[in-house]
Amino acid sequence: MSNNEPDSAPSARSMWWALVITSVAGFMAALDNLVVTTALPSIREDLGGALDDLEWTVSAYTLTFAVLMFGAALGDRFGRRRLFLVGLTVFTGASAAAAMAPSIGALIAARAVQGVGAAVLMPLTLTLLTAAVPAAKRGMMFGIWGAVNGLAVAAGPLIGGSLTEHVSYHWIFWINVPIGLALLPLARLRLAESRGAGARLDVPGTLLASGGLFGIVYGLVRGPADGWTNSLVLTSLFAGAVLVAGFVLYSSRAAAPMLPMRLFRSRAFSGINAASLLMFVGMFGSIFLLSQYMQGVLGYSPTEAGLRMLPWTGMPMLVAPIAGILSDRIGGRPVVAAGLFIQAAGLAWLAAVATAEASYASQLPGLVLSGIGMALYFAPAANLVMSSVLPHEQGIASGANNALREVGGALGIAIMSSIFSAQGGYESAQSFVDGLRPAVVAGALLVVLGAFAALVIPARQGITAGEPAQPAASSDEAEAGVPGASAGRPTALEPTATR
Repeated sequence: MSNNEPDSAPSARSMWWALVITSVAGFMAALDNLVVTTALPSIREDLGGALDDLEWTVSAYTLTFAVLMFGAALGDRFGRRRLFLVGLTVFTGASAAAAMAPSIGALIAARAVQGVGAAVLMPLTLTLLTAAVPAAKRGMMFGIWGAVNGLAVAAGPLIGGSLTEHVSYHWIFWINVPIGLALLPLARLRLAESRGAGARLDVPGTLLASGGLFGIVYGLVRGPADGWTNSLVLTSLFAGAVLVAGFVLYSSRAAAPMLPMRLFRSRAFSGINAASLLMFVGMFGSIFLLSQYMQGVLGYSPTEAGLRMLPWTGMPMLVAPIAGILSDRIGGRPVVAAGLFIQAAGLAWLAAVATAEASYASQLPGLVLSGIGMALYFAPAANLVMSSVLPHEQGIASGANNALREVGGALGIAIMSSIFSAQGGYESAQSFVDGLRPAVVAGALLVVLGAFAALVIPARQGITAGEPAQPAASSDEAEAGVPGASAGRPTALEPTATR
């Protein structure tokens, strides 16, 4: 049996257990991206701190989540289930530390450690699920996984606001602890161990990539607060760019890099990663500002604002499973592209109707469109990522896509905040609207670019699950990235025409 296969053949029972465990773990990690936003006033009242300190309670998590790309690589080398358990343990422990933090500095430090745990476990949820699910059923399963993760990102403000208003802001962190403790024994008993074939940890590549992304994301996070001409911001951005360039050069020449640059010669791999990056830029920045708009301008409480966003945040649970099945039939490219166009239309609508006294009825169509679009994206996106590479490269692909999405989130908040600050501010309701509208329009345009990137992905061609098996390729072909060079036959979800 190949090293990148699970220790036992997938069964229906193990498949569903893998879906539940990875979806719940992914939900926790994705939720903590924005769950803090509606709790910031309560955190400031309890722990003190300046506005910059409060921003870091969000950014510290995003920063470490974005830059630590080695979770999937470590899983390929030492065992995906084993490293998943390590990441889950770190995330759960850091959540408890955040809940008990006695100061704003301690909270920021705990949030950074949370990000480390999330960066390890999140990409492994995809590789573990892929190992447990037959190729013919991955569209539906990834659709459900995508729905849960999409719901987590969008529902962060609702859950954070409700817990803060009705219980305590501490519970936005405490809630992770019993869930994490319950998942640990389940993951140990119900997930099969799997590894990447011949996986080796690329230390130079890991250091270059992590350092480069840290510099870029740190500069982007600090830019709106410190100014884009600040010496630290400019130095951080420049150093990050140099390290990323060094990573690209190194990975183009290394014998076994953590992220082979040849993967980007695949239109499928490049297209879905560009679409994911742009989707998260537009969506993250928009949610960050719109959740504040509903509370600070329209006067809703955190819970009321969250409930009114349900047409957006709840839609993935209804649409994404259907979209996953649809992507199995017609391919993921048209579903993702349609979703991003619809998402952009929803954001444009919300920007157009935003006023200091906007009615909820005027916002509702935009919220519904945004929810449908987000669901259509999340459902097939994971499957497109995993099927754009060979089986032994899926850990690499998952880690890269996860890092790009988180960088997109940090970039989105930075871009939207900069546009918002340049055009408006917090001085009055009208000033907030003046900044909000151009920022959300920019987000919509970026999502449109993501839709065009999705259209670059080749259409699925000619291979179906019922076709006869192809002969196994040689190990040299597999290492060279020859299409179809896997131990098993290609399927509709592992197309040969994507490179």
